[in-house]
Amino acid sequence: MSSPRVQAESAAPFRMAALYHFTRFDDPAALRGPVMEQCRALDICGTLLLAAEGLNGTVAGMGDAVERLVSWLRALPGCAEMDIKYSTASERPFGRMKVKLKREIVTMGVEGVDPARDAGLYVEPCDWNALLARPDVVLIDTRNDYEVAIGSFAGAINPDIRTFRQFPGWFAEQKAQWEREGRAPPAVAMFCTGGIRCEKSTAFARSIGCEEVYHLKGGILKYLEEVPAERSLWQGNCFVFDERVSVGHGLAPTQDRMCRACGHARGPDGEHVCPAGE
Repeated sequence: MSSPRVQAESAAPFRMAALYHFTRFDDPAALRGPVMEQCRALDICGTLLLAAEGLNGTVAGMGDAVERLVSWLRALPGCAEMDIKYSTASERPFGRMKVKLKREIVTMGVEGVDPARDAGLYVEPCDWNALLARPDVVLIDTRNDYEVAIGSFAGAINPDIRTFRQFPGWFAEQKAQWEREGRAPPAVAMFCTGGIRCEKSTAFARSIGCEEVYHLKGGILKYLEEVPAERSLWQGNCFVFDERVSVGHGLAPTQDRMCRACGHARGPDGEHVCPAGE
């Protein structure tokens, strides 16, 4: 009889890796061909974004294909410390492989923001609760409104934005409001799904004069993976951008489903206010 681990692997044969890294690529266009060639050789599916500021994406494959691709990507200039989050899928999660050239690997639309140099202080998931217990810390969810709608950390401020491009304007107004009230910028803690948006949001916050800025290392996904449910400050589900739709503690898939009209999550009972129907 096969072991439970072998049975689980056979039930979920696809290995997935969500990855990103901010580094300086002098010629990202020259990397596109070799990256695509490597993915095709390993029968990898998914999407990778390449830009002068680094790479970002989610890929999937069978057997050790994803690990072999990750090893190859980590050999690229400056990518040895690339952040990786693994998961599994029972079916092929992406139809094909795409490698795209972009101006940014996560679109903020603000020139001069350099996460590789200026990102806020990382906070490990095991230390996150202690940071949030500080009364002087302002907690900000940097994600879009449809992501926040199904789950967030207790007490987090929701910027109520539809795209990440709106975050800089929203945060700049928050800082201006603190100044109008005669207050110095408080200590700020930010979080997002996997950490990439917070690399930019914290770098932006520091670029406009906020000095004490933190972000959750590895994002919500790492927190849900490492922090036991009984100690967790997370409430609800975490939206993810693949066929799982959302996950909970231990990264267990939930019963949420995707609305085909708007691409947002809806509960298993089908209740959902669809923006496409507004």
